[in-house]
Amino acid sequence: MNDAQPTPDLRASARELHDSGLCVLPIKADGSKAPDVRSWTPYKVNRSTPADHDQWFGGGRPHGIAVVYGAVSGAVEMLEFEGLAIREGLLDEVTEIMQASGLGDAWDAILNGWVTESPSGGRHFRVRLDGGAVPPNRKLASRPAREDEYTPEERQRLAEKPNTKVVRVLIETRGEGGYGLVEPSGGSVHDTGLPYVRIAGGPDSIPVLDADTMDAVRDVCRMVDQMPAPEAPKTAPRAAPPLPGGGLRPGEDYNHRADWAEILSGIFRPIITRGHTTYWGWADGAKGVKATTGRDPEADRLWVFTTSSEFQDGVPYSKFGAYAHLRHGGDFKAAAADLRRQGYGSEPPRRRLNLVSSQHFSDGSSALDPDNAPGAQEDSEAGPDLRVVASKPELDVTNEADAIDGILRLMGRGELPDLYTRSGGPCWVYRDDNDDPAVQQLGADNLRAYLNDHVTTYTVKRDQDGVLNEERELVMPKTCATILGRKDWPLPPLRGIVTSPVIRPDGTLLDSVGYDPATGLYLEPRVPLRRLQAQVTQESLARAKDIVLDQVLADFPWVAASDRAHYLGALLTPVLRPYFHGPTPMIVITATAAGSGKSLLKDIFKAAYGIAGTAWPENDTELRKSITTQLYSTGAPVVVLDNLPNGYVIKSPVLSALLTDEHWGDRILGATNKVTMPNDRLWIVTGNALRTGGDNGRRAMWVRLDPNCPDPDQRDGFRVGDLRPWLRAKASTLVAALVTLVRSWFAAGAPLVRVRKGDYSEWASIIAGVLGFLGVDGWMADRDEVRDQDDELLEWSAFLEMWRERFGAQTVPTGTVIAALPEHVPRHPKTGELPTPNLLGGWLKTRAGRYYGTHKLVRVYDSHRRQNVWRVDVHADRGTGRHEP
Repeated sequence: MNDAQPTPDLRASARELHDSGLCVLPIKADGSKAPDVRSWTPYKVNRSTPADHDQWFGGGRPHGIAVVYGAVSGAVEMLEFEGLAIREGLLDEVTEIMQASGLGDAWDAILNGWVTESPSGGRHFRVRLDGGAVPPNRKLASRPAREDEYTPEERQRLAEKPNTKVVRVLIETRGEGGYGLVEPSGGSVHDTGLPYVRIAGGPDSIPVLDADTMDAVRDVCRMVDQMPAPEAPKTAPRAAPPLPGGGLRPGEDYNHRADWAEILSGIFRPIITRGHTTYWGWADGAKGVKATTGRDPEADRLWVFTTSSEFQDGVPYSKFGAYAHLRHGGDFKAAAADLRRQGYGSEPPRRRLNLVSSQHFSDGSSALDPDNAPGAQEDSEAGPDLRVVASKPELDVTNEADAIDGILRLMGRGELPDLYTRSGGPCWVYRDDNDDPAVQQLGADNLRAYLNDHVTTYTVKRDQDGVLNEERELVMPKTCATILGRKDWPLPPLRGIVTSPVIRPDGTLLDSVGYDPATGLYLEPRVPLRRLQAQVTQESLARAKDIVLDQVLADFPWVAASDRAHYLGALLTPVLRPYFHGPTPMIVITATAAGSGKSLLKDIFKAAYGIAGTAWPENDTELRKSITTQLYSTGAPVVVLDNLPNGYVIKSPVLSALLTDEHWGDRILGATNKVTMPNDRLWIVTGNALRTGGDNGRRAMWVRLDPNCPDPDQRDGFRVGDLRPWLRAKASTLVAALVTLVRSWFAAGAPLVRVRKGDYSEWASIIAGVLGFLGVDGWMADRDEVRDQDDELLEWSAFLEMWRERFGAQTVPTGTVIAALPEHVPRHPKTGELPTPNLLGGWLKTRAGRYYGTHKLVRVYDSHRRQNVWRVDVHADRGTGRHEP
């Protein structure tokens, strides 16, 4: 009997395949499954031709035949179930999952399309993709080889490299750049000698599926993969050592008790369960399987097979890992704390710190010495406002990030007393060596020391028995630096320090010591506060006027009533400062001779409010530094630039800018950052025979003294005797009187007297109203005399008057002016010589259009001479306040 198989007609098979649009290759008949051409690479992109087929299959030489998959064959992909997968029932399992996931129709089309059985008993299924490229070859499912399956070669490889993984592929694809043998290949083409057999359909019955559906089919096949994969600590935390006494951590307890359906609710829905494995699809019912759970009964993990969900594709998640990922962004510590609050886990033994409960009083005056609570003063209403500060809060600083969050939470809840924020960061208020309030901007060391005083910080460490021990520990310096490096802090804003009761913007009185949330001001009184009556009476107003006007200010040798009015207005300004907006002018206290009382006037401010005193800097650069230091670090509401040189001309662009800006910005010494601070101080300068120049004259209020006697410091017979001892004894009385004067004005309806003072009009109108109510004359009545205090104004007024007198309304060049008026042209400030025509022209340009007295410069361009010429115009009213014809 002849059992020989008939020789297959490979040429006819090649024709059938070619007619179906497929690319054909010849295969060697030596069991290697290798193409029998010199190079088959060209056929990955160019389909073989019938002429090629005649050459390959027409000579009777034994061959196998294969199809090249991918774009060259019209986007055909082959899905191969190995014989091992068929024998182990994997095809049946995949089919059941396909049916349950809504892919049944597509899968039936694949199973009943062109199907080939391989010599090993496997199945080859083909699909033509529509709307997407065919991916390259992929291994979709594998499993580790069992020891009884090892080949001799594999055993030798394991002997040489024991850690080698021996794998059995179960399901794979042949796609772009791949090929696969097809029927009727047989005989020596396969090492078994068995043929490839067509069991369904043919090349003309390949089903067409869209790319998305084929992706879902591949995903299902991937889900039956049996290869173990390493777990990522970020998604499935490694098992920790057991807790003493059989305790459970929250995550461990959650892994035991939680249900995947609850965890994945809203994302996935269970489709089918086979054995321990549950297959999950989209919660909205869309087709396909996207995840599995329970594949390994020893370690129940979620495997996701899509890149479109909240989870990472192909990474195992424990239940605790999935919960932490979904609810806490992967923060296991936060997730564990949350689960513990829900009742998961058992509490490990813990040794707490031995703390002595403490409770102290604070008047809010000093973060450096919170236990120093001043006693109630005689004549005070109730002493300083003391508040009970609870026992120090406790904070676990084991983890730096948690420590930062915890400190910020304490700030936000107001549990850190006497800590505020302003431009530059957190700060506190304290008294300096002169007992004046000052602001300390915190550095990392300051904040660390502060937290040591106000927060019980500790770390938690586990001993060898698993017991958690709390150990006292300071906050790390880098943690403090990180907090200070933020751009904002949940602390109350410190907008300024006041040293006496003041009027809030809404007209109410701020008289409680410490921080005022309504204004952001901190009241740190210079002297003990006297009791203030709820209502101001005529008797209290009369007594206050007597103290201030008839005692304290009575014996000063004012040049005119305006000098006393200006000083009193300045003296009341700190009480009114929060009530109005904008800057205040510079108060210039000057006298004809030493010993006239300038220092006493300064000392009145010092006794009532405290002052920040500084010597007059030698140049504008030093002046700017001094201003920034005073605004940034001191808390006194009055800054005195003391003892200017005799006859000094105050002429500074830095001072001009300060006196017109509501905020002052500058770089802090020793730092690179720039800060912006409110310009809320009263600026005072003192000196003998002072004068102004440039724009500073318009920004000054003059207080002039003239004792009109030799040796003025020997005068005697004052109503209060020696004023300095009186101030030391009666400073509280003086402050109460000043506040009473302002309160009386408010009680009367706060009447204003509208006056114009440039940038200071609001302040000037308020002070005019207060002084008018008090019956104090002279406010801003010195306008004519003020001109005499401004050297530049006088010099240029005289020059322009002589110019007008000499040339009338005629336009003339600068050289003509110099030649005609050599005695009146302003001289060079350094050499004292006449300016050149060009230099004078530059001076005139900077003053063009500005009135000096009633005269102003007008520039006219002479096109014939191609130069500027000048004339002097006179204002129509000639300073009389009425128009003159």
